Formats: sequence, structure tokens, C-alpha cells
Amino acid sequence: MEAAHSRQAAPGACSAFARFTLCGGGVGITSSFAVAALASCIPWSLANAFVTAASTLLATELHARFTFGAGRHATRRQHAQSAGSAAAAYTVTCLAMLLLQQLVATPGAVLEQVVYLSASALAGVARFAVLRLVVFARSHSQATAATAAVRPVHTAPADPARLCPAA
Repeated sequence: MEAAHSRQAAPGACSAFARFTLCGGGVGITSSFAVAALASCIPWSLANAFVTAASTLLATELHARFTFGAGRHATRRQHAQSAGSAAAAYTVTCLAMLLLQQLVATPGAVLEQVVYLSASALAGVARFAVLRLVVFARSHSQATAATAAVRPVHTAPADPARLCPAA
């Protein structure tokens, strides 16, 4: 019963998506400043790798505790799956930019931003779905057990006279 009370109720899809956007966006903006600051001391690619690893760990913890309502630390499995989905999202944005470079000889900054942000948004929606439906999904038995522990069902013996007055 105590474990059921320590868990938060899983938020609805819209609420979880808003939280996902807030957490992911906040971590993303902070990460961009961190990469810039760290890149003044070490090569940019190394700074980006460090910050990406740290931000993925932080975002996964935030998603476990806040976005998807687990109310507890992310497990190692969840961290690994989240890192995999982040790597897939990174690949999508890189491929989109590579495709743009192949299709347009000298794309302007606005077109590059439109392509990058569109690919990021698409990858973000896909990542949200993976995190919600796979990484942080509660199994049916866990959800049933949590619900049963929080809302006990009380039944009284049936009185045939009360159930059917004609009896």
C-alpha cells in the first residue's frame, strides 16, 4: 500500500506532452548555453558530447519524476532506452540537415532553421511517444495493483430481497 501512495497518478497525454515540452525545452536551452561555455575551454565536439550526455541523464530523471508521473528515479533500463531515443532523434536532425545540403547548394540561415526545427519537432513528438508508450509505460498489472491499493473495493453480501423485490 505504501508503494502505491508514493507513486503519482499518471498524467493524461496532453498534460504529459506539456510537461515533456517544458522539461525538454528547459534542458535544451540550458544545454545550448552550457555547450557554448564549455566550448571556450575544450573542442566544441567534445563539449557537445559531454553536455548531451549530461542533459540526457537530467531530462530522463525529470521525465521519470515529473513528466510521466512515476514519482521516482529513472531505472538504468529507462536511462538506456531514453538515450537510445535521444540518439535516434539526433540522427533524424542530422539526416534532415544533410538532405538539405544535398538539395540546396547554399541554403540560407532561415531555411536551415526551418528544416532543423521541423526535424527536431518531428523527432520530439516521436520521442515523446516512445518515452510515454515504452520507456515510462506502466504495465497493466502495475496500474491495476496501484489502483486497487489506492481504491479498495468493499462488497457486502447480497441480500436477495434487496436485489429483487419479487424474490
